[in-house]
Amino acid sequence: MKPSSLQTPNILRNPSASSMALSSALRVLRLSPFLQPSRLRHCPSELRFLSARVSRRPTTALQAARRRDEPARDGDGNGSATMVMDNSNGNGSEGRVVTTELHKEATEAYMAYAMSVLLGRALPDVRDGLKPVHRRILFAMHELGLSSKKPFKKCARVVGEVLGKFHPHGDTAVYDSLVRMAQDFSLRSPLIQGHGNFGSIDADPPAAMRYTECRLDDLTEAVLLADIEQDTVDFVPNFDNSQKEPSLLPARLPTLLLNGSSGIAVGMATNIPPHNLGEVVDVLCVLIHNPEATLQELLEYMPGPDFPTGGLIMGNLG
Repeated sequence: MKPSSLQTPNILRNPSASSMALSSALRVLRLSPFLQPSRLRHCPSELRFLSARVSRRPTTALQAARRRDEPARDGDGNGSATMVMDNSNGNGSEGRVVTTELHKEATEAYMAYAMSVLLGRALPDVRDGLKPVHRRILFAMHELGLSSKKPFKKCARVVGEVLGKFHPHGDTAVYDSLVRMAQDFSLRSPLIQGHGNFGSIDADPPAAMRYTECRLDDLTEAVLLADIEQDTVDFVPNFDNSQKEPSLLPARLPTLLLNGSSGIAVGMATNIPPHNLGEVVDVLCVLIHNPEATLQELLEYMPGPDFPTGGLIMGNLG
């Protein structure tokens, strides 16, 4: 046989054809029927997230998954809502679903917020006549030893003491409250002695806290802080449970009548004018000797308010 008569098989003459035949054979013998079905085949909509192709509606699969996981909600349209309360305290109990009316939940949440504002910062306590920020400033100054017989200390030191221990809010709010208690044109009986520029009656702003100095007034020591070391009031934890602060100051006089107060809360406001110190003491003496005294009898000793800037009453019929 001649060498030229030998025929080379096609599989040897065309290597590319051999590779194509081999790949075709592998495709025929796929093992997919013998494997477990993929979990992606049960959720064809979720397969879009694994594809490189940009979908026109990328949130379709996510919304479908949420519809499968969300509990059934009340959709009767009568204003009711469903609250899901997750009880994940580690006791093994599952969360519970509570159905409540929308207006009822809004009312309770609003009242809780209003009471928090009323008791927390906006209105004074009738027992000592102070708001929480004023009470904390006076107590912090008492703890620093800033009595009326001691030298003045920078207001920035007092503000830092109040912020770090009792009142974790803005320093501007604390400093403004401190300045007001030192202004003789704002309070009938100032509670703090100020040294420096504390503003004027013409609405001139005070100097920065790093320039002004302060200390307690002798009236404050005698009326509000004299009995604080004698277990006369309850002490409560501060905001981080690291210190104790008084729930109120042991006032010997009704400071709310003495200096008055003004404040705006949620759904409520107050505006009480100040009164004269001597007249307030006279009224207290009358009540001590005659607890059943009428309002007309008390008005004989305290006929009206006494504002720090004075004033004239032009008639009493309006």
